[in-house]
Amino acid sequence: MTEIASVSLDQPLENIADELGRSFAEFGFAVIRDHGIPQELIDRAEAKSKEFFALPEEVKRGYHIPGGGGARGYTPFGTEKAKDAEVQDLKEFWHVGRSLPEGHPLAQYMAPNVWPNEVESFRETFSELYSAFETAGGRVLEAIALHLGLDRDYFASTVEDGNSVMRLLHYPPLGEEAPEGAIRAAAHGDINTITLLLGAEEAGLELLTKQGSWKAVDVPEGALVINVGDMLDRLTNSRLRSTTHRVVNPKGAAAKRARFSMPFFLHFRPDYVIETLPECIEEGHESEAPAPISSHEFLQQRLREINLA
Repeated sequence: MTEIASVSLDQPLENIADELGRSFAEFGFAVIRDHGIPQELIDRAEAKSKEFFALPEEVKRGYHIPGGGGARGYTPFGTEKAKDAEVQDLKEFWHVGRSLPEGHPLAQYMAPNVWPNEVESFRETFSELYSAFETAGGRVLEAIALHLGLDRDYFASTVEDGNSVMRLLHYPPLGEEAPEGAIRAAAHGDINTITLLLGAEEAGLELLTKQGSWKAVDVPEGALVINVGDMLDRLTNSRLRSTTHRVVNPKGAAAKRARFSMPFFLHFRPDYVIETLPECIEEGHESEAPAPISSHEFLQQRLREINLA
């Protein structure tokens, strides 16, 4: 496979499961069209995101939760850095997570959401988008299950009430003062199960191929980019790959434009134990499979590495 799969979700999943699976095995990435998230909702969400990031710095910082690991609310510029990177990324972001009712058995793992009062219908818009992302992600997981030879609903219970997070990202236009070597998002792998990314049409997203070269991910207008995270990589014994990727600084006129995007980091439930699927272990190599670990423990381990815990 020389190209990243680009498939329509608006067809029986049996028709696309293996094409998606092969793309995830080779590149760790695929592009999804007809994903079911209404364009009107996407446009509304983008407008609300821009409205929030345009607020005065001190207003935004009022929604920063010290000690919260960036899990909810606002994270200012220069906070997050990729594992092993020397400098912080050139971005600010807002996190929306799952809202669980009081007394829910998993409530201890998920802080309540905070909502900015300054942006009208922010809460309604992003609650709606969060649900739409979950539905689209569920379909992609069904296709992955079919590809792996599992029951198509295999993943439904593993992600039910999962610790999924939607991130609204703002990369500002690049000024003269950008530190040497800083890029919008340094090379990193995602921690979660799968990531669904809206707003990658603007050039800059690149993945590292197996051959060690950087490959641009080209995305048709309105499509979703899907990539495998470390948790799914671990579950499948790297049969589906979590690939290092980055967002590079554009050149020319594009450097003078802000970039906005909305990734949805779909997570397993915190109490789900990531234990390599028997289907993904070669006979005689059982001892080489990664040790079982709960998704919550795995997440905490990785957040410490990227300066967020």
